[in-house]
Amino acid sequence: MARYTGPVCRLCRREDMKLFLKGERCYTDKCGYERRSYPPGQHGQSRRKKRSDYGEQLREKQKVKRIYGIAEKQFRGYFFKAVRMKGVSGNVLIQLLERRLDNAVYRMGFASDHAEARQLVRHGHFTVNGKRVDIPSYLVRARDVVAVRESSKTIARIVEALAAVDRRGVPQWIELDKDGMRGGVKQLPAREDVNLPIREQLIIELYSK
Repeated sequence: MARYTGPVCRLCRREDMKLFLKGERCYTDKCGYERRSYPPGQHGQSRRKKRSDYGEQLREKQKVKRIYGIAEKQFRGYFFKAVRMKGVSGNVLIQLLERRLDNAVYRMGFASDHAEARQLVRHGHFTVNGKRVDIPSYLVRARDVVAVRESSKTIARIVEALAAVDRRGVPQWIELDKDGMRGGVKQLPAREDVNLPIREQLIIELYSK
């Protein structure tokens, strides 16, 4: 599956907001978006044209894909799954993205960003309810327990990320045991639990055309 491998600070500048794609660096004065808060490219500093409705919808979709590190085909799959489920489609879509194991690992503080969380999950450093799971798209459920494997508790990236988790905080739907290096899913995430500037209705409108 093709995945963007270029400079991630360009993505924040393209979306005109900080997406926190480089972990702790995003909280320092070295943040690329803070230094150059205009779109990349030779025309980035020129006057911005007003976007059309379609342009607004497209940018919103691209922004959410980049936040969660998901490719187009997989993201579209989440949309069709969301519209088949009960509830408001936009809220269900965000809930499905939040329930991904790599996102849960990031929210619990075991990784400094989504890309790192995805890699750590793929390398099999976590268990769900005591069973090793190495699928980033695995959907956690209420009362699931995600833990760092015993043999992985000394990995520097996990230890350093967990030490810095207080800076960004832990969502209400997650219960974290820092000393035990495990986190519990208290309940499925509600829309108000996701503190991200996402206008999910624009994404629903885009895919519903």
